[in-house]
Amino acid sequence: MYGKKVKLRFIFIFALILITILTSYLILNNLKSNVVYFLSPTEISNLTEITNEKLRVGGMVKKNSIKIDSNNINFVITDFSNEIIVSFSGSVPNLFKEEKGVVAEGYLRDKNFFIANKILAKHDENYMPPEVKEALEGK
Repeated sequence: MYGKKVKLRFIFIFALILITILTSYLILNNLKSNVVYFLSPTEISNLTEITNEKLRVGGMVKKNSIKIDSNNINFVITDFSNEIIVSFSGSVPNLFKEEKGVVAEGYLRDKNFFIANKILAKHDENYMPPEVKEALEGK
């Protein structure tokens, strides 16, 4: 009924569509596993359940909250409405200071305690991560 050329084109187009769908699925699935959500301390206090997903917490480092012991640094991130205690093991950026903007990436233990793998500090006096700025303006 169909000629050899038509069958070959149909197989080629079908294979091309199948490869495109498979590639899109793999890319989107990989991106989904690498997404890190940003939350402010207020948003964390409003959570209904705590998951074991990696996330970022941002805000300002509370004045007089930095405590350094042998292996850990503990501090409080605030958005001036709520606070969360952060524990980090490692070296912090040079710009990490009290009353400065910070974003901590890691895992939430409970609504009041966060274990960070990475600390991100702002770059200069005028820079603030957009997520932190929105969270502070939304207070």
